[in-house]
Amino acid sequence: MKAKTVKTAYEELGFPDADKMLLKAQLAMKISEIVRERGWSQQQTAKVLGLTQPKLSKMLRGQFRGISEMKMMECLVRLGCGVKIVIGRRREKDARLEVLAA
Repeated sequence: MKAKTVKTAYEELGFPDADKMLLKAQLAMKISEIVRERGWSQQQTAKVLGLTQPKLSKMLRGQFRGISEMKMMECLVRLGCGVKIVIGRRREKDARLEVLAA
């Protein structure tokens, strides 16, 4: 029996860079979760992250085109999170980018 492939919303909407968009969405969700837990304002958060408040606001609302994955990972580090990049061998059809939060 073949495993069913689950498409992301970005794939369903036809984004050519669906994997990158999903990765950014996952990173933005983690940043948002941390900020919410700390009860910080966007102004406080923007200062800590080295972003403008409008850019932070867009990112937290899912408008993250123009913000690199690396910048978002840097934001997580500035929030006190460790970020690991793990590279493993997979068959080409199974290759993907993903975020696992501990």
